[in-house]
Amino acid sequence: MTRAYKPGGRKILLIDIDGTLVDYENHLPASAVTAIHAAQKNGHRVYSCTGRSEGEIYQDIRDIGLDGMIGGNGAYVRDGETVILHKQLSAETTRKIVDWCHTHDLEFFLETNNGLFGSEHFEERALPAIREYSRRKGKSDDITVRTVLPEMIFGADLYRDDVNKISFLLNSYADHERCIQDFPDLEAGVWGGAGETALFGDLRVKGITKQSAVECLLDHLHARREDAVAFGDAAVDIPMFEACGYAVAMASGGEECRAAADYITDGVNEDGLYKAFQYLKLL
Repeated sequence: MTRAYKPGGRKILLIDIDGTLVDYENHLPASAVTAIHAAQKNGHRVYSCTGRSEGEIYQDIRDIGLDGMIGGNGAYVRDGETVILHKQLSAETTRKIVDWCHTHDLEFFLETNNGLFGSEHFEERALPAIREYSRRKGKSDDITVRTVLPEMIFGADLYRDDVNKISFLLNSYADHERCIQDFPDLEAGVWGGAGETALFGDLRVKGITKQSAVECLLDHLHARREDAVAFGDAAVDIPMFEACGYAVAMASGGEECRAAADYITDGVNEDGLYKAFQYLKLL
């Protein structure tokens, strides 16, 4: 993908969080905050576009003062304090998924705007996958689940009615394939690796993607696709790239993501976001 970038005018900037705004140990570079504030001062609007739900937006990110967010990989869209879209799993569907995970011995966590809720043994059994996830991103594997998901809640009732999506630890890729068969009316995805190297699966409302959410936000803002710029690092960000007029990948991101981008900036901890904003004349 090599689309031309046209500077000038107000831009809508869509920024993935993990691996783009922050690294995979939740470190937020000061330069990224500086870049966002400078862009906002110049009249641009900045939104996160992430797999996270509101309950995973920790204080340092909230303190940036973004103009809104797309969460749950598209399940939730907010402009300022106005919620434009919120597609949740029903209480009945959540119960079925929780029971399915228990039946197939899969540890999982529920992603809601009120927090993350982990299954009984998630913290212990997900540790090897979390460390592998960090290694694949070129980061230290000397981490814990709470390093990556510091506010996960354990011991709560897992039959909930406020769930945006559910992620589960894959024992093998066959678990994802079984998931597709058993929940044909839901959107099934994987993350933490491409194809059979994936570490986690997830389930959310059918038809929900970052692309559909970006289109919803742009329609609400009466903004043009060509004025939207996406920033990401993983294959799950490619639908966001396709919904925008221009796409930037982090050098620390996956090969598939980099191939789909119009421009590649440096890694998240090499001031990559700031340098991309500078290149795009947003500062």
